[in-house]
Amino acid sequence: MNHLYGKEERMWAMIVHLSALIGFIIPLGNVLGPLIIWLIKKETSPFVDTHGKEALNFSITVTIYAAISYLLVIVFVGALLLIALFLFWAVFLIMAAVKANEGNEFRYPLTFRLIK
Repeated sequence: MNHLYGKEERMWAMIVHLSALIGFIIPLGNVLGPLIIWLIKKETSPFVDTHGKEALNFSITVTIYAAISYLLVIVFVGALLLIALFLFWAVFLIMAAVKANEGNEFRYPLTFRLIK
């Protein structure tokens, strides 16, 4: 475990990743959750700032992939892509939250780095 970052910093870095789960309740909450927490906490900790940008970029990327998959439902491939995307999203979201809580950096794969 990396003790370089304080418990509160690690907690907020973890929360910024897990806040994407708000998307199950609020449309586009998967983007709004990380965005709001990142905007509030980015000035207080470089660690939370880094994780916030990463979580936000991943949420935006997954939303783009989901939109493309929905369009491909017409040709019956989209449903399989949506299932695979959900599994991909859930696994890497959990991995990122655990790494953040441990005080480690995490980079999501296949992510557009729109926020730098």
